[in-house]
Amino acid sequence: MKKIAFILSLTLTLGLLSCKEEPKGDLIKGEFVYLADAAVFQTDQEIYGVIIDEKMHELDDMVQKYKKEDTDMVPVEIRAIKTPKPEGEEGWDYRLQVTEIINVFEPNAESNSVIKIGS
Repeated sequence: MKKIAFILSLTLTLGLLSCKEEPKGDLIKGEFVYLADAAVFQTDQEIYGVIIDEKMHELDDMVQKYKKEDTDMVPVEIRAIKTPKPEGEEGWDYRLQVTEIINVFEPNAESNSVIKIGS
């Protein structure tokens, strides 16, 4: 009986220790836009490049229903990991890796958060 209890406790301990918890990141609210090969996230204080991966594409799919033009920025709430950009890489000082999409909001009609290229 003691042997079984020992084996069960050892198995449980190893199981708990082997659980790898993924970093969730910080909760961030701002506006998001993705164009061709660049994704941008803008808060009231900063602008970030966004790492283009599966989660970023999922976010882009969710904001499409609120965009009237490709350049429209859509308000979102996400969890993301903020990292400095690699040395020698172009772009903003920090970039975000989206880990969780909390909410996507309809843009305020009075807001003029549109990136216009050209005239």
